[in-house]
Amino acid sequence: MVKSFTLADLPATIPVFPLPGALLLPRSRLPLNIFEPRYLAMLEDALKTPERLIGMVQPIQVPEGQGNSRLHQIGCAGRVTGFQETEDGRYMITLTGVSRFRLGAKKEGFTPYLRADVNWTSFERDLGKAEFDDGFDRPAFLSVLQRFFETAQLQSDWDNLREADEELLINSLSMLCPFDPEEKQALLEAPTLETRRETLVTLMEFALRGGDEEGALQ
Repeated sequence: MVKSFTLADLPATIPVFPLPGALLLPRSRLPLNIFEPRYLAMLEDALKTPERLIGMVQPIQVPEGQGNSRLHQIGCAGRVTGFQETEDGRYMITLTGVSRFRLGAKKEGFTPYLRADVNWTSFERDLGKAEFDDGFDRPAFLSVLQRFFETAQLQSDWDNLREADEELLINSLSMLCPFDPEEKQALLEAPTLETRRETLVTLMEFALRGGDEEGALQ
């Protein structure tokens, strides 16, 4: 059973892992392959803490030659719930999403990886039970999804998709579909499951129209 957290349990400072396109959402699971020395150190330090949290953050894409990349202000922290060391020294881990956070000041120190202050107070909803989407029309949603998967040449187990709980379905697809990092960030920042589903449908329909400008998100 995954450990549950209250707001008081969450630390004020966590290690931060900037990784383009890697979306983590509350109560969802993200597999990661850790091999860079600085992130191996980050993982080893995280495992020494009672919370075992790592914050996933999307870098902001900056055109080449226009300065260093920055980070989006909202990320999601996950608890290390799966861990396997490979023979060549890599770690295969699973993060289970705990809560989103707002990024604060970066902490200066001796660690080779980034640590930062974080604020959890806007995201108490993430620490509760699974969300529901009262406006969810599964047949209409799956119709758009099937056309998107056919266009993107993706495969899926449609029987499982028809039976999956709506939060698991919407969040898993948000994490797995091949959207760009800015689109992933829009899915992360959606305030409710309903708005995430609406954003997901908009992105799929946008892709089906071939990414025309008129269909772009405002």
